[in-house]
Amino acid sequence: MDDPSVNDLIAFDRTTLQESLRVLRAARDADWARPSPCVGWTLRDLVAHMTAQHHGFAAAARGSGADRTYWIAPELGRHPFKVYDESVRHVLAAFAEEGAGERGFVLPEVGGTFPGRVAVGFHLLDYVVHTWDVASVVGIGIDLPRPVVDAALDIARRVPKDPEHRGPGAAFAPVLPTPEDASPLEEMLALLGRSPESHTGRAER
Repeated sequence: MDDPSVNDLIAFDRTTLQESLRVLRAARDADWARPSPCVGWTLRDLVAHMTAQHHGFAAAARGSGADRTYWIAPELGRHPFKVYDESVRHVLAAFAEEGAGERGFVLPEVGGTFPGRVAVGFHLLDYVVHTWDVASVVGIGIDLPRPVVDAALDIARRVPKDPEHRGPGAAFAPVLPTPEDASPLEEMLALLGRSPESHTGRAER
């Protein structure tokens, strides 16, 4: 199958962010203080990070990604879902602007300027993973079309696996073994150091 175009990736990203909203709507008040699969972060911390990344990528799509103020995690206040929802709308609008996918995205946290297709791919992978992170806290599964997961898996396979790019302080944990019968989503999670068995969410729904 041909590699997805930047427009395909933008569409996949939109689908993923809509799923992140569906999953986050299931969060109860007590869930916001629960630990997430991101070590040291509660669900509230994770969603603040996700919100900041949306604003940062939106700025990058519009040529302002070098301004680090866009990448600072905000206070979510009393209505964290509303704050996150607004950030989703913001990044989707930025990606949908004419020519956004053809621009160079300055991504200071990654360290450089990247073609639009590559940058949107980074965002897609990040949000497939973080949608799973949120779902694991609130105790539900995620539902993404196979082409979306396959695209994210292809990007995950290209993430450097050497220790310099993994572990504490890095974006991803060390790679975990992938079971022979793993689904594409499970393979992607293992490649990024996550195990469904290690974080099963709250005990009851």
